[in-house]
Amino acid sequence: MENPMLVKAIRIAATGGPEVLEYVDVEVGEPGPGEARVRHHAIGLNYIDTYYRTGLYKMALPSGLGQEGAGVVEAVGEGVTHVAPGDRVAYAGGPAGAYSEARVMPANMLVRLPDAISFEQGAAMMLQGLTVQYLFRQTYRLEPGQTILFHAAAGGVGLIACQWAKALGVNLIGTVGSEEKAELARAHGAAHVINYNTEDVVQRVLEITDGARVPVVYDSVGKDTFIRSLDCLQPRGLMVSFGNASGAVPPFALSELASRGSLYITRPTLFAYAGTRPELEAMAADLFEMVESGKVRIEVKQRFPLREAAEAHRALEGRRTTGSTVLLP
Repeated sequence: MENPMLVKAIRIAATGGPEVLEYVDVEVGEPGPGEARVRHHAIGLNYIDTYYRTGLYKMALPSGLGQEGAGVVEAVGEGVTHVAPGDRVAYAGGPAGAYSEARVMPANMLVRLPDAISFEQGAAMMLQGLTVQYLFRQTYRLEPGQTILFHAAAGGVGLIACQWAKALGVNLIGTVGSEEKAELARAHGAAHVINYNTEDVVQRVLEITDGARVPVVYDSVGKDTFIRSLDCLQPRGLMVSFGNASGAVPPFALSELASRGSLYITRPTLFAYAGTRPELEAMAADLFEMVESGKVRIEVKQRFPLREAAEAHRALEGRRTTGSTVLLP
């Protein structure tokens, strides 16, 4: 490694609880062909990070952690033309390792961040915002006047979804776990809010839709909500299972889809939708336009120093966060 520099980063040597996150010195060298070195100004915290930390999602150890960040390009390798040193950039996805002061990474993951969007917003919005983009504009293309069900409406993805749905003229029914979170979802544009701790979700959806149910359910909760989600769908409706915050969805019989009226189900990932450079560019442009226009506000609700990443994970898993959370190097 040519003239490596030392930076602080979070590493894990074993899977487990938040205590496995170690704040250590790592060496960062020069970018190779197709790579760029990015100096982070802010790092996104996402639920998927806990899946890798616990071992629910597999990765080779020891490893860095984190899928999302924003900062400034320090150097680029051979063949990189879409970003240059000094550019403000943001990214989501790619190899784990965002929990660091600086890193060398594949340059094809980077998009230039508009001047009107801060580093904190950039780090907080890419994974969650691009997720809402593909969910609402690609997985199931929402149309004005539709009524949909979106679980965890006061989370990071949820608050973006509430605003984006409202901008599209869509009535979003959001589920939340407390009255405080219900107020937050309403304030961000949810047309209806269901507190799943005090109300029957299926019954409320039937009441809100006059018995018609919804054409699509977006569910990132997983195990705890899966069957109820199916029960909220119209015949030939689409179940979009895009996360498992409560645990993995258990195996189920395909007859469950048949008995509810020929339902569809999909398990999408950001990587499959933003797999090529043109796809990523188009999705990011759509997201940036929504944010720059003011239709979607990205609100960073919690900030933790990078060294306190374990505490940030505890807050996230303990349902003590709302909206977006960033780590600051």
